[in-house]
Amino acid sequence: MAFVDLGGLRCHVQRLGPQDAGPPAATVVLLHGLLTDSLASYYFTLAPALAAAGAEVLMYDQRGHGRSERPPTGYRLEHFVDDLEALLDRLELTGPLQLLGNSFGGTVAFALAARRPAQVAAILAIESEPATAAWAVKLDDILRRAETELVKKSTLAWVAAKRGPHTARLARSAGRLLAETALAREIPASRLPGEAELRAIGCPVLTVYGTRSDLAAQAAWLDGLLPDCRSVFVPGQEHSVLVEAPDVVRELALSWLREQGAELRGRPAVLGAAR
Repeated sequence: MAFVDLGGLRCHVQRLGPQDAGPPAATVVLLHGLLTDSLASYYFTLAPALAAAGAEVLMYDQRGHGRSERPPTGYRLEHFVDDLEALLDRLELTGPLQLLGNSFGGTVAFALAARRPAQVAAILAIESEPATAAWAVKLDDILRRAETELVKKSTLAWVAAKRGPHTARLARSAGRLLAETALAREIPASRLPGEAELRAIGCPVLTVYGTRSDLAAQAAWLDGLLPDCRSVFVPGQEHSVLVEAPDVVRELALSWLREQGAELRGRPAVLGAAR
């Protein structure tokens, strides 16, 4: 376990080097989502496989999450991107970097690519989207409802009964995060990139959606917006593709890295197997 000071924010960081101690085939930055997510989602799914294939892996708990510091304010999207920039600068990771973001983590990845295009080689976004006006409205509704519901004993009991005690513990922690910080009000107030900024994201992008996810409907729009973007759909999955179908996402990620020129070790995967 390691902690890095990002200009006053104590950030929990984990790095995995290539398992065979050889030269890194790629540098992959893993970005997790909001509320119930943390770097643990990657530690038990993608990160070990990426390191075993020869990648250098960087993952960290975003502000307010996991073991990172939880300031009362500072939760607009640009603050999360500032943290990522500061971490990359502190660790002297200049690029080119492969960004892999789950849910809100993908939104952070898109925002960094718009801000520092030369540093981002490619993006793999799982159940994610860039920040837009529609995104802000949707997040405002989701976060306000979560702020109300996740402090109710009845809601937590329902989660425990339907999803199990582990998910209930994550929901309880998310409720505390929302109660102790301004996250629910600040995320929707984020600075939103304009359409021209998004269209300027020229790096290759692969988006992964569950076929039963609400986000799947936006795939055609995003494929048309970004100059080099395509989508893969995982049958029968909703928003929690990373956790519910880790084997599929793992094969997609490894194949995507190979497609970007990473000389990974081990058996090649076939991109598109989930279509």
